[in-house]
Amino acid sequence: MLRKLLKRIRSDDRPDAIYSQIVAQARQPAFYQTIGVADTADGRFDMLVLHVVLVMRRLRGEGAEGRTLAQGLFDVFFRDMDRNLREMGVSDMGVPKRVRGMAEAFYGRAGVYDAALDAGSAEGLHAALERNLFAGSATEEALDRMTAYMLACESRLSETAGDRIVAADIAWPDLDETAIDRGEA
Repeated sequence: MLRKLLKRIRSDDRPDAIYSQIVAQARQPAFYQTIGVADTADGRFDMLVLHVVLVMRRLRGEGAEGRTLAQGLFDVFFRDMDRNLREMGVSDMGVPKRVRGMAEAFYGRAGVYDAALDAGSAEGLHAALERNLFAGSATEEALDRMTAYMLACESRLSETAGDRIVAADIAWPDLDETAIDRGEA
């Protein structure tokens, strides 16, 4: 019986497929070349966190299966972080400490992003992105564009059928098509 359970758990490659979609989106050159997200390990980590949080929020809306997939996505994400740290030359003794720090950063960012999105607060997202994604060094235009992008992602994901999300069929909004309305004409 345990063998069947382990086989079923190992054979579920959906979290890996979803994560691959997230990585592809988070690596879009426009985030780094146009918006000004730092093209560093930290900047790329923050872009992954942003997208993982958005997809996990959507998956949690799909009941028990969605929550299981969200946990699987989280696990895949942190296995990838572990592997990347090792490839970057972090020692076997240093990896757990670094992963623990990444997990704390993930939960902190997830908390502020969730709170702002739950409240429908562009201002809350703006402040969270300034603090986390840009470390206080972004232009207002960059913050506005990333805020609008996150809100567009949230909207697009909420409008996407659950079976498409589960099948890693994620249609991300185009960064160039997102804009935040500040009431300016």
